[in-house]
Amino acid sequence: MLFSDLLKLTTSSFLAYRMRSFLTGLGIAIGITAVILLTSIGEGLHQFVLSEFSQFGTNLITIQPGKAQTQGGSVGIFGSVRTISIEDAQALLHLPNVEYVNPSVQGNAEVRFNGKTRRTTVYGAGHDFTKVLSSNVSMGSFLPDDDPTQARALVVLGAKIRQELFPGQNPLGSYLRIGGQRYRVIGVMEPKGQMLGFDLDDTVFIPAARALELFNRPGLMEIQLSYQANADLASVMRAITALLKERHGRVDFTLIPQEKALEVLGSVLDVITFAVGALGGISLLVGGVGILTIMTMAVTERTAEIGLLRALGARESQVLTLFLGEAILLSALGGLGGLILGVGIAQGLHLLMPALPVHTPWLFAVVAELSAITIGLVAGVAPARRAARLDPVEALHTE
Repeated sequence: MLFSDLLKLTTSSFLAYRMRSFLTGLGIAIGITAVILLTSIGEGLHQFVLSEFSQFGTNLITIQPGKAQTQGGSVGIFGSVRTISIEDAQALLHLPNVEYVNPSVQGNAEVRFNGKTRRTTVYGAGHDFTKVLSSNVSMGSFLPDDDPTQARALVVLGAKIRQELFPGQNPLGSYLRIGGQRYRVIGVMEPKGQMLGFDLDDTVFIPAARALELFNRPGLMEIQLSYQANADLASVMRAITALLKERHGRVDFTLIPQEKALEVLGSVLDVITFAVGALGGISLLVGGVGILTIMTMAVTERTAEIGLLRALGARESQVLTLFLGEAILLSALGGLGGLILGVGIAQGLHLLMPALPVHTPWLFAVVAELSAITIGLVAGVAPARRAARLDPVEALHTE
């Protein structure tokens, strides 16, 4: 049997039974669409969350007061017996492999300028804030390298605060009041957007020592530390632990490395993406059952045709190839239609809801298409073998 004849016979059933073939392929297409759509949303969320956490860099270690057993974070901050201080931050700067250190205090206060008043986030920071957290100043400069315990009353505005208090004006050199205290504006930050609900543009930045005084706090909320990219994380953490333990007399602090947090978060998000893809894969199995059903019916309906082919000299392997080719072609076309439909729906959702992160992982798309072809192949094996093993005389007798 020539290849052209085999191809003609393979496609003949599609032309003869167009609606049945369309509905069978539709089952596979829906499965592929579900896989692509769910994995596109899952991968989009994956990349969005990781980018939110990594926008400040990955070579970061956050030091918070309170042992890890107190769950760190805010609970550790207020439950700690011994606070972390600006002096601790200065001492950490002299450790090997440490590049920059930023003492951090955060609160909320009233900001007033030229009769305009509003409440906003006040972030107490050090001179190296922009270097530690990969931020940039769009106008003026950031807080100077003053004596951290005797800092001047200077402020750097977030992009949104600048727009609301100084629309169309140059704010540099102006004075505004934060919590009743007078501060001189020396810079404006570049727009940074939101990170997990925290609007970095709706913030003013003042020296950490001033923030401690403003919020009447005994110590810092946390210290952010950046280390050299080629440094060993474990060695850096051991050095930090040894220094702070020597200064505090015990381990009453928690170290949170950004690298480890991103690894754990990435693993969790990978599992979620795989899980939503597996849910869509169930639809593929349903489509496979549809192909098995249709191919079984096709063998029954075309028994006489199979007998004639065998009587004309077609071998069992050729008949087997004929029906397997039909099953594979049916699933491949259905899978291709599903890919187009899934990508189209995913991108359409992104256009309608720009806030919804959508990213189509082409590796998943290729795997989904190969899975569809494999399912078609597996589903067609039993009917194809049954067709190939038909006795020619008995098959012709059914005519």
